[in-house]
Amino acid sequence: MMAMCLAIPAKVMKVQDGKAQVDFGEGVLREVDVTLVNVKVGDYILVHAGYAIQVLSREEAEETLRLWSEILEAENQLKTK
Repeated sequence: MMAMCLAIPAKVMKVQDGKAQVDFGEGVLREVDVTLVNVKVGDYILVHAGYAIQVLSREEAEETLRLWSEILEAENQLKTK
């Protein structure tokens, strides 16, 4: 069985001392390490294992979130059948 690692888009809400409070949507706020990327409030980032690994455009972040939503919806439909 192969293991899969995921990186999830989030919006930067606050930045201070190499840490950022980010919004994953639906009220899910977390603190992540942003020392690997150059970010500012309002940026979208890709987060993996508590670290920001890439800055995304708003369009890239929204498209990724849309795709995740479709995947989760399809998975839920399979579980209810």
